[in-house]
Amino acid sequence: MTELPSARSAEVGRRIGVGLMYGLWKPRVLGAWRVPVNGPVILAVNHSHNIDGPMVMGVAPRPTHFLIKKEAFVGPLDPFLTGIGQLKVDRDTTDRTAITRALGVLENGGVLGIFPEGTRGEGDFASLRAGLAYFAVRGGAPIVPVAVLGSTDRRGRLIKGLPPLRSRVDVVFGEPFDAGDGSGRRTRKALDEATGRIQKQLAAHLENARRLTRR
Repeated sequence: MTELPSARSAEVGRRIGVGLMYGLWKPRVLGAWRVPVNGPVILAVNHSHNIDGPMVMGVAPRPTHFLIKKEAFVGPLDPFLTGIGQLKVDRDTTDRTAITRALGVLENGGVLGIFPEGTRGEGDFASLRAGLAYFAVRGGAPIVPVAVLGSTDRRGRLIKGLPPLRSRVDVVFGEPFDAGDGSGRRTRKALDEATGRIQKQLAAHLENARRLTRR
């Protein structure tokens, strides 16, 4: 049986994230109250910088289990990320273990964090993978769109790969929505249609978030 990460371990990760993110930068969090207080939820996060995941982990109102590419689990980061309830995923194959563990998080009423673009890029939700639709429909979980803005505006002087220390990073949570059409179908056609609906919702949220934050 595949061992599931505990909410307690993800809460440890959340507390570490709170200390680091608020210690190093100045997060401005908008709409966190929109995240349902209990039950399964998927946070769909745009991904343009490596700090986007830790930032959401630190500012989200609930402990979050992110699906993270296996390449990040190197050296001491492997036991650390595993210990704080994060999920290793092989993006080059159908990773049954990761799928089972992610669905288990939702079945237990937890929060699953996903970068639906699959990899770091422009962070504009332009190309979505079908995985998000699968987890949302199969897990019966609403999706909360999350826009992280400001992490790529400027490079830091001390560490070029990070935003300037004490700079503002905006995290905007959107309204939760259901990806499915209500039929419960999980066919390829149904998932493709769900992916289309998700993309429209996420793109609209990002546009609203940019307007709201003037970024």
